[in-house]
Formats: sequence, structure tokens, C-alpha cells
Amino acid sequence: MKQFFHSTISALLTRANAMAPAAVIVVGLWGVAGVSGLSGNLAYSQTPQSDLPRMLLRAGMYQIDTQIALTPQQHEIGLMYRPSMPQYEGMLFIFPRPSQQCFWMKNTLLPLTAAFIADDGTIVNLEDMKPQTTDSHCSDKPVRFVLEVNQGWFAKRGMKAGTRLTGEAFNR
Repeated sequence: MKQFFHSTISALLTRANAMAPAAVIVVGLWGVAGVSGLSGNLAYSQTPQSDLPRMLLRAGMYQIDTQIALTPQQHEIGLMYRPSMPQYEGMLFIFPRPSQQCFWMKNTLLPLTAAFIADDGTIVNLEDMKPQTTDSHCSDKPVRFVLEVNQGWFAKRGMKAGTRLTGEAFNR
């Protein structure tokens, strides 16, 4: 089972890299407009995403069970419409190439913290985000990974920029 999981995640990451040429333009636009800034352009329902693949990440002695958002539509919907999320869960957004990533909270009901993460798993910066706002929260430098968790998760554990996360996504 573990081998199947690793093979599946590796295939997903390979797929994300293969999408790079076409997705770079879209990701660049998202960096300016915010991930949810294109809300009117992609069709989606007002129900949370619940069938995304999962990956376990570690932050020191803590684990985070993350859903993996790889496609533009998965990125756009993110954690929208969820009334709650378990304490040790989150969503990892994986982009094809490092770029300045900007997120906002339109249609997101939960207060979240976004961790903007370098390729090696090091947190570049953390941004607390208020629910149902269009305030832009951006990475301090180009990144491929953004992890959203319940607001305060990192602060409660004394984690900040420079903390290194580990997991399959960062082993490339």
C-alpha cells in the first residue's frame, strides 16, 4: 500500500511538471490576480473538494495530512465552502514552476494560514488570512508550494519562516 501511495504521488508530481509549459502563463496570471481571482471563468459547484489525493507532511514532530491540489481548477477551488477542517489537516497547492504565488479567501469560510514553501521544504513566509475576503497574501519570493492549514497552527508550535517541512513533494 505504501509503495502504491508513493507511486501515485510521484505520478502526480510528474504530471504537474509536464503541465509546466502551458501552466506557466496561467500561474503567472494568478500571481498577479490571486488564485481565486479567476472565479467567474472556471465552472465549479459550491461544494468543498473532497476527493483529492493525499500526502503526509511533517513539521518537526508534527504531521499534517494534506490534500494535494495540482490542476488549475483544484487550485482555484482550494478550501472554499468548507465549514470546518480537522486540526492536523491542510491543503498543499503544487505549481509547475516557482513563481510569486498570491492567495485570497473569497468563498472560504475558515481562517487559514498560508505557508509559502521553497522546493526544499523550507517555509519562506507565513500569512494569516481572514475568511471571505479578497485581500491578497503573497509569497516573499518565487515558490512552487503553498500549504494552507487552520489559522494559528504554525504559531502554536513556534514555527516560522525558515522552518523546514519534509514529505514526498520536497524530495525531488
